[in-house]
Amino acid sequence: MPDQLKKDALLYHTQGRPGKIEVVPTKPYSTQRDLSLAYSPGVAAPCLEIEKNPEDAYNYTAKGNLVGVISNGTAVLGLGNIGALAGKPVMEGKGLLFKTFADIDVFDVELDTEDVEKFIQTVKIIAPTFGGINLEDIKAPECFEIEERLKAELDIPVMHDDQHGTAIISSAAFLNALEITGKKIDEVKVVVNGAGASAMACSRLYFSLGVKRENLVMCDSKGAIHESRTDLNKMKREFATSRDVHTLAEAMCGADMFLGLSVADSVTAEMVQSMNETPIVFALANPNPEIAYDIAMASRPDIIFGTGRSDYPNQVNNVLGFPYIFRGALDVRAKAINEEMKIAAVKALASLAKEPVPEIVSTAYNQNTISFGREYLIPKPLDPRLISTISAAVAKAAVDSGVARKTMVDWDAYRDELDRRLGHDNSLIRTIRDRIKNSGKRLVLAEGTRLNVLQAAQSILQEGIATPILLGNRSRILQIAAENKIEIEGATILEFYSEEGTALREKYAQALFEKRQRKGVTLPEARRMMHANEYFGIMMVEMGDADAFVSGYATKYSDTVRPIKQIIGTNNPGKHIAGMYMVMTKRGPIFLADTTIINPNPDAEALKAITLLINRTVRRFNIEPVIALLSHSNFGSVPKGDPAVPRKAVEMLHEENPEIIVDGEIQANFALNKKLRTEKFPFAKWGEKNVNTLIFPSHETANITHKLLHELSGYEIIGPILLGIDKPVHVLPMESSVREIVNMATIAVLDAIFTNESEETKLVHV
Repeated sequence: MPDQLKKDALLYHTQGRPGKIEVVPTKPYSTQRDLSLAYSPGVAAPCLEIEKNPEDAYNYTAKGNLVGVISNGTAVLGLGNIGALAGKPVMEGKGLLFKTFADIDVFDVELDTEDVEKFIQTVKIIAPTFGGINLEDIKAPECFEIEERLKAELDIPVMHDDQHGTAIISSAAFLNALEITGKKIDEVKVVVNGAGASAMACSRLYFSLGVKRENLVMCDSKGAIHESRTDLNKMKREFATSRDVHTLAEAMCGADMFLGLSVADSVTAEMVQSMNETPIVFALANPNPEIAYDIAMASRPDIIFGTGRSDYPNQVNNVLGFPYIFRGALDVRAKAINEEMKIAAVKALASLAKEPVPEIVSTAYNQNTISFGREYLIPKPLDPRLISTISAAVAKAAVDSGVARKTMVDWDAYRDELDRRLGHDNSLIRTIRDRIKNSGKRLVLAEGTRLNVLQAAQSILQEGIATPILLGNRSRILQIAAENKIEIEGATILEFYSEEGTALREKYAQALFEKRQRKGVTLPEARRMMHANEYFGIMMVEMGDADAFVSGYATKYSDTVRPIKQIIGTNNPGKHIAGMYMVMTKRGPIFLADTTIINPNPDAEALKAITLLINRTVRRFNIEPVIALLSHSNFGSVPKGDPAVPRKAVEMLHEENPEIIVDGEIQANFALNKKLRTEKFPFAKWGEKNVNTLIFPSHETANITHKLLHELSGYEIIGPILLGIDKPVHVLPMESSVREIVNMATIAVLDAIFTNESEETKLVHV
């Protein structure tokens, strides 16, 4: 692991509250009455109900949405047997993925034992706590007995994801690859390299789908698992072949499909060339596959290739499976995850890949079109349809196969509920990052000698967000980077007094003078301005020498906005500028404006302009803006004074822009509480939609609100995003964290991408 990656990973896990997950109360607890209901004496009531009917635990406790991620740390990722405690960060990470992708709560449990019987008995003892058990990172062959026993002896779903996750995802890709090649599953010859838990689970599921046992050859480090070998354990003997093949190379000759769950570079181009026509090769060793992508593709033009990596097509990623499989199992209170449920997940995944891909997915992966074919066998991990497609299929299979305690009455309603479960908060930033990845944009970071800025530049490079252009003294930047082990190779360092910097300063000064000579700027003054990072960096964007600009880490907001207004100008008829924050809440992102001092006390015309600016910007995030203009009044309840301003703005918007979903004036609690709002104000234009965009009546109210949210809520807040400027230039809050700088850089690069597209194309992306 590179030193900087190690440093970043340790910082990620230690900053703020240590670890990655926490327990959060779901009921009120602020009053004595709340506490008496939550604990003594009120808690006795649900206890007695559960005593009478154990199934009521699903109604009165969190059991029905709680999975235990349980491991003894004997086979952790690529780290091997590192022990229970050392494996805890991985189990917490699994909990984060469960919550992020399927809204499932997790307790991770690390058992300090390699004794199979002790492990099984411990899990059985604590099993009443959970609605399901995800076994994780347990070495073979012990994992087989542990899972088999627990499945037989518990009445909740149990799955060892290391086995079945890869099996389910690779099976979906396998079925679709067969469809593309026109081959029949009962005729294809399969080679599996690797004889661990995952390889065996994959092979068993392939048999269930129709692969004939005599057509599959499994290999381990000693070659083909052949019935003549005397070193085979019970588990391997199940897969022993009688065919006259003894090496991996011999097994692959004439094979149709190769599945690699072994080690890097164990397959050669010659082996691939020896396979049948249109070979299917899934090389899933991580981080480096059994055969490199470029070598595999060069060896056979007719190959269908998949890996476990996100930077190549056809990523076989377990996150496509386990969150949604458990979601479906929990929702029908399944007693097990059986073969029928696994096959349902396989077929649902395979089928989803053949459906038209939503534009949000194409946008996320920066591809104009994604369609079923050789490079798209299975859905992308960011596809929002996964939860409703996979979970519903698994739940229905549980019901149909008789392992569900609860039957769904309305499956369409259940799918709708699943779609609404997560909102956009978990995917928006990932979607934007993937949208801009490797776009090649050049991003000016004006304060290049600041430590946080340099650390952000490193992340920007590593994540492929942009090519940073660092303004500042070269030797000082390199010194800070070296002292802090910051890797900025690939970034451009530009200092004013270099030969290049001096030439650019004169070029920019002449251009600025021509632009501002009738507004009081002389040529000597323009030359002086070009010694300021902000003016110089903004002119780089204005002159096309850079694509986007971010500054403000060490300067007042107004001091950075001033040169932006002077040099760039606005992109709307009223020449309005505004600032917007994105608040990443559990109900989805909420957008707040105007949060900057540009419009301290906007009149109705300014509020209308701010609304139009934020409406256009929110749409760029693939979200329909549902906008409320806030006040301390509700629809004229205070007829005079301040509320008249947003009221007038709404009147103008309704008359001039009737297509926009906007209304008000309204108090914040009514705006955000749909039930309360629709009961009291059924005439409002929002209808049944959830308000996601709030326009404040003044800078003070907006600024106070977003800062309170930042300190009290724990929500991630991104901004201020500058609206109304003609070029991609953005201003940081002073003393921004590295994460805040990277987030703002992300927004700036997205802005640069949209700036280079026509307005018609922009609307296609929303």
